Amino acid sequence: MSEAQDESEFERAKRAADERGLVESAARGSPVAFERLYRLHAGKVYGLCLRMTGHRETAEDCTQEAFVQAWRSLPRFERRASFSTWIHRIAVNAVLAQARRRSEQTGSRASIEDELADSLPDGSVGDTGAGMDVEAAIAGLPPGARHVLILAGVYGYSHEETADMLGVAVGTCKAQLHRARQLLSQRMHEEEGDR
Repeated sequence: MSEAQDESEFERAKRAADERGLVESAARGSPVAFERLYRLHAGKVYGLCLRMTGHRETAEDCTQEAFVQAWRSLPRFERRASFSTWIHRIAVNAVLAQARRRSEQTGSRASIEDELADSLPDGSVGDTGAGMDVEAAIAGLPPGARHVLILAGVYGYSHEETADMLGVAVGTCKAQLHRARQLLSQRMHEEEGDR
């Protein structure tokens, strides 16, 4: 093993130990420790929420809600998973709760399973210009497929973890990930053809 690998492993172990200490301090009520955890993870949580919702304001609200819930629940955090995995789970729940509230306000009764079965929006929705990038193409996916792609394809959660976070069957998760990748590929190829 090279010195760079040793140092990298050492740094990762040190960061993990530092984070465990922050989690323990925050769980005992230290707002300073929790603020440090927030600063370490807020950007990634916001990125997850933004990718899942496709709206800055909604992502900001969901990020805030996730950290408020984390602060309240931290004394019960069992540390079976890393803090980052735990806060991502809370953020996903905040995004899904926001989507349910929005559905209730608009009178839509679609379940998450129904949402996952939606088809790709027509070309009038989203960015159809020649400058489309991967993020815009992901944002143009139906919400359910987008959520699965983000959690499993981008963040690397297993199908079981993704299905559990979204409250769907593992088979649905696998099918939606396959579908999302196909739609994303199709969308990107269409954009290349338009250039």
